[in-house]
Amino acid sequence: MERTARCLCGAFRVIVTGEPTAVGICHCTECQRRSGVPLTYNAYFRTSQVRLEGEHRLYTRDGQEGRKVYHRFCPTCGTTVCWTADRLVDTYGIALGAFETPNLPPPAFSIWEASKHPHVAVPDGVQHFPNQRPAPPRA
Repeated sequence: MERTARCLCGAFRVIVTGEPTAVGICHCTECQRRSGVPLTYNAYFRTSQVRLEGEHRLYTRDGQEGRKVYHRFCPTCGTTVCWTADRLVDTYGIALGAFETPNLPPPAFSIWEASKHPHVAVPDGVQHFPNQRPAPPRA
């Protein structure tokens, strides 16, 4: 199955094949600032499943423990569609709201709940983590 995520103006697209390796909710303050909302829903795909199309720019920020996070955004409308991080090599994170069709699995985890806004409700059945989720084991 192929899915397309895109920026607001449609000039930058991210096409993915197959199913995500994970879907989760993030409450970290950096995601809050990036998105302008108190939490983000994100799907994670292996790099081999992802194709970037259209002009985009890269913004690099400091992540936890000195590692970097690399945000890819549209230079026309400013929408961040996807990112990579030193912590999860060979993985793209993609904002669920950027996908053209809402047919992704529900979230399995909720991270950085230490900075969760008190009025935010997390769906039942997800794993809760006060900070970041442990990195998956490398194959």
